[in-house]
Amino acid sequence: MVDYHASNSQASSGGPAIYMDPREQENDWDRDLLLDPAWEKQQRKTFTAWCNSHLRKAGTQIENIEEDFRDGLKLMLLLEVISGERLPKPERGKMRVHKINNVNKALDYIAGKGVKLVSIGAEEIVDGNAKMTLGMIWTIILRFAIQDISVEETSAKEGLLLWCQRKTAPYKNVNVQNFHISWKDGLAFNALIHRHRPELIDYDKLRKDDPLTNLNNAFEVAEKYLDIPKMMDAEDIVNTARPDEKAIMTYVSSFYHAFSGAQKAETAANRICKVLAVNQENEHLMEDYEKLASDLLDWIRRTIPWLENRAPEKTMAEMQQKLEDFRGYRRVHKPPKVQEKCQLEINFNTLQTKLRLSNRPAFMPSEGRMVSDINGSWHNLEGAEKGYEEWMLNEIRRLERLDHLAEKFRQKATIHESWTDGKEAMLTQKDYETASLSEVKALLRKHEAFESDLAAHQDRVEQIAAIAQELNELDYYDSPSVNARCQKICEQWDALGSLTQSRRESLERTEKQLESIDELYLEYAKRAAPFNNWMEGAMEDLQDMFIVHNIEEIQGLITAHEQFKSTLPEANKEREAIQAIQAEVQKIAQYNGIKLSGGNPYTTITPKTIDNKWDKVEQLVPQRDKALQEELAKQQSNDHLRRKFATQANIVGPWIQTKMEEIGRISIEMNGTLEDQLVNLREYEQSIIEYKPNIDQLEGDHQLIQEALIFDNKYTAYTMEHLRVGWEQLLTTIARTINEIENQILTRDAKGISQEQLHEYRTSFNHFDKDHSGGLMAEEFKACLISLGYDVENNKTKRTGQMDMDNYRALLVATGNSLGDAEFARIMGIVDPNNSGVVTFQAFIDFMSRETTDTDTADQVIASFKILAADKNFIMAEELRRELPPDQAEYCIARMAPYSGPDAKPGALDYMSFSTALYGESDL
Repeated sequence: MVDYHASNSQASSGGPAIYMDPREQENDWDRDLLLDPAWEKQQRKTFTAWCNSHLRKAGTQIENIEEDFRDGLKLMLLLEVISGERLPKPERGKMRVHKINNVNKALDYIAGKGVKLVSIGAEEIVDGNAKMTLGMIWTIILRFAIQDISVEETSAKEGLLLWCQRKTAPYKNVNVQNFHISWKDGLAFNALIHRHRPELIDYDKLRKDDPLTNLNNAFEVAEKYLDIPKMMDAEDIVNTARPDEKAIMTYVSSFYHAFSGAQKAETAANRICKVLAVNQENEHLMEDYEKLASDLLDWIRRTIPWLENRAPEKTMAEMQQKLEDFRGYRRVHKPPKVQEKCQLEINFNTLQTKLRLSNRPAFMPSEGRMVSDINGSWHNLEGAEKGYEEWMLNEIRRLERLDHLAEKFRQKATIHESWTDGKEAMLTQKDYETASLSEVKALLRKHEAFESDLAAHQDRVEQIAAIAQELNELDYYDSPSVNARCQKICEQWDALGSLTQSRRESLERTEKQLESIDELYLEYAKRAAPFNNWMEGAMEDLQDMFIVHNIEEIQGLITAHEQFKSTLPEANKEREAIQAIQAEVQKIAQYNGIKLSGGNPYTTITPKTIDNKWDKVEQLVPQRDKALQEELAKQQSNDHLRRKFATQANIVGPWIQTKMEEIGRISIEMNGTLEDQLVNLREYEQSIIEYKPNIDQLEGDHQLIQEALIFDNKYTAYTMEHLRVGWEQLLTTIARTINEIENQILTRDAKGISQEQLHEYRTSFNHFDKDHSGGLMAEEFKACLISLGYDVENNKTKRTGQMDMDNYRALLVATGNSLGDAEFARIMGIVDPNNSGVVTFQAFIDFMSRETTDTDTADQVIASFKILAADKNFIMAEELRRELPPDQAEYCIARMAPYSGPDAKPGALDYMSFSTALYGESDL
């Protein structure tokens, strides 16, 4: 980006300087302030083509940009063509004074459009000063071709960049981040054309590695089909390390204006998508209500016949099961349905509220699914429940009188049989034969618990026998089956007692045999574990990659390695002793005929594991000796590199810190006009940039250190990352400070704020910004508004003069607290949309200058559809699919009625009726 602001040399010598519109500002701290020859060439061609694209409408053109504007005639003609306004009549004389007067008329017109041209005089243009002429044309391009471009409330340049990013986002190999490097391969130009006119370019055939072909293809297509003249040469773009930003912006703005109709269509599509999303959500809620209502009514219809069934059962158990089923119904099945019924009513009311708030017609459920219908069915359900429960209780009392004693016998017998089920199989199993000692002990404890349980069941067996005897005495009709069952229970009880005694004896015998083996296992485990850990640690140490940082550390490793080698003979003796323990275990097991189940229960370390690891340790020792000596030589070389880097770093680090402190003071103490502050800051920025060679030297030394894998330096407290971050922070801080001043200039000019008003706003803002953080908290912001006379309660400004926080609350009381809570909350939503709790100076100025609102109405939706339909009274399905997301396009197509107007054509859809239906007839 060429900087037309005054350079240091110009400012000091009194030379000319050109004002650059803040809308195209960028943090170009690393760029020479003088115009690069390659960029000047690109600007000449681009600006010339841009001027001719407008002058040809008047039947003329220019050949040499600084020569052809010298008399001011074509310059005035250019301004009339691009603005559509008449300028004062030019002077036709050939003398220098006539030319100067004509150029002055053009410059006065430009200034009247809010563009400030600092130090540009008509004499420089008449004299053919190339740089001044290019600067003047650039301000015209900014004012009439770029300034009004804005996407999502961004500045002109940011808006144009955001538009390019959105349009090219779906394309591979395209990543637009700026107006220079991002356009060198030509793919971004082709993507813009293909996005709006896909029939003109076969994008898939373009190659990123062929920029010349890509650029020429885009330029030729744009000139032939889009009436955009060729403004740059592909060779100049490819052969320039960084193409001129102004030339690229000028060229891209022509594409933006060529496709401005598509931009309006996109805005219209976004509005339609928002409205359709509301309608889709409401329809989804309606479908949910219908389904939930149908499911609930179906469940009620299925449940009532079950509750009205009065078929009696023969036994108490069957009748109790019926009662239990009913209780399960009341406890498990019905509560969710109660919640569903409640949720259904809530959903119905919520839906109606959403429809009313979005200007949609009220929802009417299908027949039989109204809330009143559901309440009626629910009332019938509860009546059936009451009758069913009363009938069951009466039946249970009747059966209880007839079957109480028999039921008592069956219950106790069933409980006992359930307990004894599987007990004989458990007592006869031989699981202890292959069990370990701990498992056998566990089986013994489990068996003891079983014996206690067996004794506790003795009383139940006696009760069963007593009940059976009583039933016999009462001549119960089913006594034979009761007696047979009782006999079986008694015989089984005797068998369980015998099996219990036999299993205890077997378990105790096996326990004694395994205890002797367990002691040897335990001794093996106690000695094997530390020895195994020692070997694993030794292998890990022997394979260590020597993550050392100095000579002392590697010498320490060499000493430790020698000490380790001296311990190896004693370690080998311990290994042999451990292996002897395992051999003894095998000998005892074979002698007693014991089947060893699995390995050692106290450890997973086997004799084979120990031998394998020992062999590995013996192999690694000589390898470690060699590696340690190699590392010693390497560390001696690294120490020299550390000293070299530290010497320079100890100079650069304090310099950066000093400059950071100076910038902090400058940003607080700046005086004079905004333009004066900007010039001073740029001079300071240049002095910082000139220090860059010192950073580069450090980067070279740091690269050598990195290549040597050096990660510490005891000779300095500064790391390259620390210095690099400090340097970047220094550049960023000065650039951000410059940008703040430029944004203030932009706001002042764009919002029509006078220098005195801006000074008043800044003075009041700084007054309440006690901590100099650059932002105001909510209470500080409220005090600042009142200090400027802003009456939030009545939403207007009355001049009252400034005040401080000490007088702020007193003013609230005196004015009846005119800064209302609700109104202030609305204001905070505007100036702090992210709810960060802090109001920036830029947000403060924006609020003081204007407020905007946007509404969603049926008229706007119809107007948006009309844009998509190219002003037709109907729209085609393919137009909807092209402009809207797939799901919303299909949503509209499925719901739009065919258009039946006099200009109808096959497949035409009626978007007006569709929009009317969205809001209801009354809205239109």
